[in-house]
Amino acid sequence: MSFEPPSENRKISRRRFLLSAWAASIVVLSGQSFSALLRFFQPMAEPGSFGGKVNIGNVSEFPLGSVTHVQKGRFYVSHVDEGILAMWHRCTHLGCTVPWSDGEDQFHCPCHGGLYNTKGEVLGGPPPRPLDLFPVEIADGDIIVDTSHVIERSQYDPAQATPV
Repeated sequence: MSFEPPSENRKISRRRFLLSAWAASIVVLSGQSFSALLRFFQPMAEPGSFGGKVNIGNVSEFPLGSVTHVQKGRFYVSHVDEGILAMWHRCTHLGCTVPWSDGEDQFHCPCHGGLYNTKGEVLGGPPPRPLDLFPVEIADGDIIVDTSHVIERSQYDPAQATPV
C-alpha cells in the first residue's frame, strides 16, 4: 500500500464535479423556494391602499347624494341621507367589478346584469345580497376606510352608514 502525498495539481473527477454541481443547484433552488414562500405570506398592501386604512379626504369633498369611486381602495363612497357608506366594488354574485352609472343612478354588473342602488341594495339580477361594506370612521373631518375588514350584509340597515 502506497501513500500519495496530497498534490496541488490534483484534478477533481467528473463524478465528484457533477455531484457538487447537483448539490449546489438543489441548495439554490430550495433557497429560492423558501424565499418565495416567505414573500407569499407577507402582506402586500402599501400604506393607504387596499388591505389597510385609506384616508380618502375631507367629508366636504363628498356631497349628499354623490357616489365616488376610490380606485386605490377598490371601493365606492356613497353619501346617503343616513351618512357615509364605503362599498366594495365587487359584485356579490361572482366577484366582478361593478361600475357606477351616473345617468341611471345605479350600479350595473357587466357579467350577469346585477343592479344595485346607492345603498348597495340589490335592485335586480342574480346577486344574492347587497354590496359588501368596509368600516368607516371620520377623524378631524377626514374619512378613513378600513379595507382590511369586509362586512357582509343580508340587507341594508340605516345603522350601517357612518353619520357625518
